[in-house]
Amino acid sequence: MDPILSHTRVAAAGHTPQRWLLVLHGIYGSGRNWGSIARRLVEARPEWGALLVDLRLHGASRGFAGPHTVESAAADVGALVQHLGLHAAAVLGHSFGGKVALLYARDHADGLRQVWVMDSTPAVREPSGSAWEMIEAVRSLPAEFGSRAEAVQALGTKGYGEGLAQWMAINLEPVDGRFRWRLDFAAMEEMLRSFFDTDLWDVVVHPPAGVEIHFVKATESSTLDEEAERRLSAAAQANGRVELHHVEGGHWLNTDNPDAVLRLLVDGLP
Repeated sequence: MDPILSHTRVAAAGHTPQRWLLVLHGIYGSGRNWGSIARRLVEARPEWGALLVDLRLHGASRGFAGPHTVESAAADVGALVQHLGLHAAAVLGHSFGGKVALLYARDHADGLRQVWVMDSTPAVREPSGSAWEMIEAVRSLPAEFGSRAEAVQALGTKGYGEGLAQWMAINLEPVDGRFRWRLDFAAMEEMLRSFFDTDLWDVVVHPPAGVEIHFVKATESSTLDEEAERRLSAAAQANGRVELHHVEGGHWLNTDNPDAVLRLLVDGLP
């Protein structure tokens, strides 16, 4: 039996949340990536709490057996919610976490009101993008480094900007005076292949009863392409429970434009 996902509860001081927003990060990330937005959200909407989840093999969620797929990740979240006995009224997923959120909604719709898919796509496509290319980049580098700064510099030689390289270096841990990746990159590749291979348009076209799906597209990202936007618009017209929002910024909306993301959630959560 797999362990329970590591998680952090965020609630406004002096308030007991009436309902909870599950927050699911992207590949290579962890729940704390969304901590600042979560803290600001619950202060503005104290009836809500946020559960920052470390998905399998990310952050402190170790020891999970394969297969390492989007389906498995969604099942982990379902097991966590059942274990905690929470009223999960909404789920937010960024990038890889977006597909996990859609699958969670498909299989655990009881009491769920909303899904927020942050710069992710329900479509199948060929593996590509900076997250996919990161696997090959890391495999071409030494297995360990003398410091995090050394790793950041090494990633820079592979074309990654300082900000992304520094963020990625959070996944290094000290071992005998050196720094090694705590991520299992074979498992990361398996998870990403699953992400690119998983078609979730049926969930969008036929949302679970009583569930709204909000897609948030980063204007400087190509994750949601024109064809996906067209299909989202068609689904919205057909079922009345899909909405597409555009937010200025790149794929990492939680750091590029946190104020806009926060406004959407403060105004949009029921």
